[in-house]
Amino acid sequence: MMTPTADNGRMDAVAEVADRYRRFAVAEAPSRSSLYAEWAAGVADDVDVCHVLARIPASRRQPPLVFAVTRMLGAPEQAFSRWRDWLLEHADAVVAETSRRSLQTNEPLRCAALLPALATIPGPIGFLEVGASAGLCLQPDRYSYRYRRPDHPDVRLDPPSGMSPVVLDANITGDAPLRLPEIRWRMGADLTPMSAGDPDDRAFLMALVWPGERGRAQRIEAALDLARREPIEVASGDASDPDLVPRLLSGMPDGLTPVVSTLGLLPHLPRAARERLIGAIADTGAIWVSLDPLQAHDRWTAPVDPGAGRFVLHRDGAPLAYADPLGASLEWLTG
Repeated sequence: MMTPTADNGRMDAVAEVADRYRRFAVAEAPSRSSLYAEWAAGVADDVDVCHVLARIPASRRQPPLVFAVTRMLGAPEQAFSRWRDWLLEHADAVVAETSRRSLQTNEPLRCAALLPALATIPGPIGFLEVGASAGLCLQPDRYSYRYRRPDHPDVRLDPPSGMSPVVLDANITGDAPLRLPEIRWRMGADLTPMSAGDPDDRAFLMALVWPGERGRAQRIEAALDLARREPIEVASGDASDPDLVPRLLSGMPDGLTPVVSTLGLLPHLPRAARERLIGAIADTGAIWVSLDPLQAHDRWTAPVDPGAGRFVLHRDGAPLAYADPLGASLEWLTG
């Protein structure tokens, strides 16, 4: 029998789910997925569904994660009423699967923003990404790029072997250096590594693409195919462990410039863990390149004002550009 305290906690969790999904339906989903907006609004007004989702740990209740898991398990991408019926029928499976998963956005388009930062670094490079998921952002030298510049000729970049099956399109302003990096060693780290060759991991990564994002789905699928043909090692490791970065970099061959990236990772870490990770990178002497929201850390070496909805591309805290969080546009900073 549930105690009054436990019962109150349960009701608080149900109310938290309703509030969280209502915010998502209003503020986040409409610009990207009308289906997710409909589902989230439906969840917020459905007590039975909120009770099911309240069984999931609070750190795993994010709407994009829950919706992705349901789609991966077979939920119909139809009206909320159909999704609701499916969820209630498969509640135990959804709770179990979501409880062991986490959001692992692996967007190769971020390499279009990363590339100019890597171009400022003398090579050849030894490249480590913390929070790598399946390592799709560890192969910027294997992709093709099409940069559209409003006041200058467009820039086309292809690997030496020819046009890549993954072509990244981005808008760019400013005189950013644009060239493919020379990467001779690459390694990823993630709390729960994903493999491009594992069917379950692949299904989950594809489910994380929101309904309607067709171009993104095709891009990630092509990047997964590329990573499967040319495997990338992603080690299991906790980003908050100060020994993780030096341990992995110790396996890098001599003669390479060590570069560590944390693309989009920091907002998912508690503040203390972020500081430990940044400090550990600095202690190794590696160059830190990242794409972060303004509030992610206080290591900026100059004033930054990216504006709403944009991140800051930086090298060791020195701002290089303001960018779309997923890499679709880049404003290179002068000076």
